[in-house]
Amino acid sequence: MSKKKDVEKRVTPIGDRVLVRPFEESELESKTASGIIIPETVEKDRPEQGEVVAVGEGKYEDGKRVPMNIKKGDKVIFSKFGYDEVKIEGEEYYILREDNILAIID
Repeated sequence: MSKKKDVEKRVTPIGDRVLVRPFEESELESKTASGIIIPETVEKDRPEQGEVVAVGEGKYEDGKRVPMNIKKGDKVIFSKFGYDEVKIEGEEYYILREDNILAIID
């Protein structure tokens, strides 16, 4: 069984939280789809990116569960300061609320 599958089975986010595996430097795009090159100076203040590994059921509002807009496997951009770091089997993951996800990457 792969580590990713094992993590999915062992960790279930609560409420409107998601578990994200952050991208490594080699996985980050330094050029946009339209061909615009992103300079290294932007990298310092750039939001974080990663892949959603597990998703909670959603939060309750007015007694009803609000479904999540994010799903497992989505590649996302999220707020640099809006997550908690956790180590699972020696690998780093982030837990963050759906509100801290800024965009889904195609």
